[in-house]
Amino acid sequence: MTKARKTLDFSPNDFVVYPAHGVGRIIKIEEQEVAGLNLELFVISFEKDKMTLRVPTNKATEVGMRPLSDPAVVSKALDTLKGKARVKRAMWSRRAQEYEQKINSGDLIAIAEVVRDLHRADDQREQSYSERQLYEAALERLTRELAVVKGIDESGAGAQLVEVLSKRVAAA
Repeated sequence: MTKARKTLDFSPNDFVVYPAHGVGRIIKIEEQEVAGLNLELFVISFEKDKMTLRVPTNKATEVGMRPLSDPAVVSKALDTLKGKARVKRAMWSRRAQEYEQKINSGDLIAIAEVVRDLHRADDQREQSYSERQLYEAALERLTRELAVVKGIDESGAGAQLVEVLSKRVAAA
């Protein structure tokens, strides 16, 4: 029963992370009748994507919905970006699948690993289209959460991430 209790910690106007979509804001908690059952739902707005999602309150924890990362986790994610890229020698399709899973896990550290591993400096080889897509998706998720946690706009958060990544490349 502890899992279901945990979901009640979310209230309207709270920012939350939904694994498959990133950072959203709970705009309200509503009741809706679905197939003869009354369900209590979190209504989450993802403004940037112009999307609204309804998640049953009793399923929020099960689907991986979580509060924003605390500053210590954000700091650890930024440290992860400073590390050396770890690229496995597996086929691209398998690596792409792993990157996709990390992005959709909602785990900020895993998302930072994807950004670190797929980041390319100007003098490095070109990225394929699919590499670029995964990199941008991971970078966007990381930027959004960093911005909300630090209380800054997304462009400021993006600039911070670019700075960390360029320092890493310069040190390599």
